[in-house]
Amino acid sequence: MIDLYTWPTPNGHKIHIMLEETGLRYKVIPINIGAGDQFDPEFLKISPNNKMPAMVDHEGPDGKPISVFESGAMLIYLANKTEQFFPEDPRARYEVLQWLMFQMGGVGPMLGQAHHFIKYAPEPIPYAVQRYTNEANRLYGVMDRRLADSPYLGGKDYSIADMATFPWTRSHENQNVDLANYPHFKRWFDEISERPAVKRGVEVLAEHRSTGTISKEQREMLFGDKQYQRR
Repeated sequence: MIDLYTWPTPNGHKIHIMLEETGLRYKVIPINIGAGDQFDPEFLKISPNNKMPAMVDHEGPDGKPISVFESGAMLIYLANKTEQFFPEDPRARYEVLQWLMFQMGGVGPMLGQAHHFIKYAPEPIPYAVQRYTNEANRLYGVMDRRLADSPYLGGKDYSIADMATFPWTRSHENQNVDLANYPHFKRWFDEISERPAVKRGVEVLAEHRSTGTISKEQREMLFGDKQYQRR
């Protein structure tokens, strides 16, 4: 059994999707990031960077419990555990890994910034909106070119690279991105959207999904000084 500490965000949905795809048994433990659950000392023992998701696999590689944080590391762990969605062939494996790292280092951070400055900044900052809108569209262009030549981001087979990227692109409208401009990406996006496990994964904790409006208290937990306190 896996204890999954999570919330309905793109990074959370990566792991929800992977767990649904693999069929592993898991228990959802909500970490309400708007209420400050991510700063709880017990959670910090599992996720020292006070970010979700994180997990405890009670049947680790040596049969003993193991905790894992960082969504990319979690996807690799689960892929190795189940021998699914991560090719054995070294060349194919590195193909998947580089697109997974592309998501971790580019797609997530940059689309997150676009979303923040377009939707959540307390006052409009045109320079930031333009910068991150441009970068978001650049990244979609990179993926569109890749998907013109490859069925999936990581190569010929669906993989953890696709699972990592898809949740971040579900809010493309909030990133000032029009998928009509990226037909190869849209083909991929529509296909991934229809996978049964993906549909189940993005519904995990759906009742807690953000409505786009946050309170003063939630803003402090998510974006305020609370984030920067030494622990």
